[in-house]
Amino acid sequence: MGYLAGIDVGSRMTRGVLVDEHGRVQAKTGRETGARLEVAAQAVLDELCATQRIKPEEILYVASTGYGRYRVLFRQIQITEMTCHGVGARWLFPGTRTVLDIGAMNSRALRLADSGRVAAFRMNDRCASGAGRFLERVAKALEVKLEEVGELALRAQDPQPISSICAVLAESEVINHVTAGASVEDILSGAHFSIAERLVALVRQVGAQPEITLTGGVSKNAGLVRALEERLGAKLNVSPHSEYAGALGAALLARARWQRLADAVGGARVQSCEAAREEPA
Repeated sequence: MGYLAGIDVGSRMTRGVLVDEHGRVQAKTGRETGARLEVAAQAVLDELCATQRIKPEEILYVASTGYGRYRVLFRQIQITEMTCHGVGARWLFPGTRTVLDIGAMNSRALRLADSGRVAAFRMNDRCASGAGRFLERVAKALEVKLEEVGELALRAQDPQPISSICAVLAESEVINHVTAGASVEDILSGAHFSIAERLVALVRQVGAQPEITLTGGVSKNAGLVRALEERLGAKLNVSPHSEYAGALGAALLARARWQRLADAVGGARVQSCEAAREEPA
């Protein structure tokens, strides 16, 4: 069996997905990116290989994506995050026409054409106010774990608004709410609705159409999912695999590229990454 890999190097997390020649997911993994992007990428590839008990050289083709995609030194091709998240979201939910990808530093809304290609997109352009890093700073100010903020926000009784568009200035608002006696749950709920307002604006700018699929690491945050659904007035597609959508899309595109190369040489199988190595245009 041959394998193809997608490596998504984000600002906070690096994730990888391994698919077989038929496009079936065989393994996935992730780890914090840290300061050495190439080390994180290699570690993720090694973990994927360990899961399947194969050697890295047995992987037929590797596609990289994410803001650190150029630091994946063993790649055959690099592909933009938008393209990969579009493909990954469509694989998870075939009816997807709009994708909302929420990362640590950036968020983006995509509208997909009937073919699945990206027809329109918008990105947040104001600090990290519409992305995961905003919640990290709020969580730090409230001394709660990042993994807990979503569930805590769901328990709010009187959400407190956070109006600052800057993640740094928002900390001052959080402190003011604490001083005024607001509960942690109410403050967190207000932070989630603040982010949701900005994300919904991105979605509307691309002319969103149903179905809307959520991708990126923040997709695991139940509080933000609820806030988005309330502001959009629509149900969002969310999968346990949504955080891997970028890496999944990269792996599926790696498979498509590998197959084209194999077909170009008369159906002969491309035997290794080295045999198929090609730098993007």
